[in-house]
Amino acid sequence: MGLNLTVSGIGKRYNEKPVLQGCSYVFDAGVYVLMGPNGSGKSTFLRICALLEPPDAGAVVYREAESALPKDAELMRRITLLLPKTGVFNTTVFRNVAYGLMIRRMEKDKIRSRVEMMLDFVHLAARKDQNALTLSSGETQRLGIARALAIEPEVLFLDEPTASVDEENRLIVESIILKMKQEKGPAIIMTTHDRAQAERLADRILMMKDGRVEELGKE
Repeated sequence: MGLNLTVSGIGKRYNEKPVLQGCSYVFDAGVYVLMGPNGSGKSTFLRICALLEPPDAGAVVYREAESALPKDAELMRRITLLLPKTGVFNTTVFRNVAYGLMIRRMEKDKIRSRVEMMLDFVHLAARKDQNALTLSSGETQRLGIARALAIEPEVLFLDEPTASVDEENRLIVESIILKMKQEKGPAIIMTTHDRAQAERLADRILMMKDGRVEELGKE
């Protein structure tokens, strides 16, 4: 089943300055990469789509049901936004990933199995007993991806997922995204400034221009 997420006529202003103006797009399965200069509204668009910020105008429609922004708990359980700098808890890498499953009251054996699978997926299995605060920025970003995937979202929003990581971790993060794509994981909607990265990862490349989303062809 596809994602079937529609944003229709989204508008947003900050201090009377328009950031998004009649922004519309229909997302389905796959990887969507949104590009645009700083201040173009990419991150605002992601937060609105992830139900973390209400628009001033327009609607977000998920599987033909309009969300009651900003507090639609049923939809928010299916959607996860990962920010450029992932916050972590002052505990082990394992417990950081397990936290979302624990509050969902999953059985302990299933939590252990799920966390170990996710840590292996993001190449952090050897770090499971390490305090998360001691990880590098790239490892922390991968931990954030593992934590997001553990709760099995239907759509994963990634805001500049490789902006603050080194080359080695950029390649690992890109390989994780490509693996999710190959394994028909959650739909991914991400932002980047890197056109070459967009070409490598995307099924669809989008550009934020004049407060609207336009689809670009892949070269």
